Amino acid sequence: MNVGIIGSGVVAQTLGGGFLKHGHAVRLGTRTPAKLAEWAAQHPGGRVGSSTEAVQFGELLVLAVKGTAALLALQAVSAEELAGKVMIDATNPIVDGPPEHGLLRFFTSLEDSLMERLQREFPYTRFVKGFNSVGNARMVNPAFAQGPPTMFICGNDAKAKQVVTSVLEEFGWESEDLGGVEAARAIEPLCILWCIPGFLRGEWTHAFKVLR
Repeated sequence: MNVGIIGSGVVAQTLGGGFLKHGHAVRLGTRTPAKLAEWAAQHPGGRVGSSTEAVQFGELLVLAVKGTAALLALQAVSAEELAGKVMIDATNPIVDGPPEHGLLRFFTSLEDSLMERLQREFPYTRFVKGFNSVGNARMVNPAFAQGPPTMFICGNDAKAKQVVTSVLEEFGWESEDLGGVEAARAIEPLCILWCIPGFLRGEWTHAFKVLR
């Protein structure tokens, strides 16, 4: 597939490299393409441009920016360009500030998630939550003795979730579909849980797994 990624940080760069590794064409979109010069040099098959160019390029889109910038990043692209596109939402609603007692702070509540806010703003974009509950070191083909870890996903479009499930399988994950967009209220806080061992003990390479 052609994959357009909105973002220039480590998550965007990691996922961009992962898609390239698996044979997809990738364009990273950002307001400051110069920030991605090193990534582009290390990934000669990857392209860099504006967010609009990334959206126009991508059959599949990935939103990989800070949660505080998520809405603005999409508003910089026309709603018409985003309509109908499958978008993996890898964002979390983390406030700009330090954790308290090892806990990240969110600007959302348990009655409303960042993904729901994005879906309301862009009703014709086919959002699927994913890649938000693990660190970048384990996003692409993680190796655990216990087998593939579990990525929790949700979204309102069943076919879009099938696309994302296929990507997750390619990236070495099993997926757990938790239903509609409202389930992001539970999935996004997994980021808080995932980060606690890191803040308390410097452990940043774990992942979640559902056992049955």
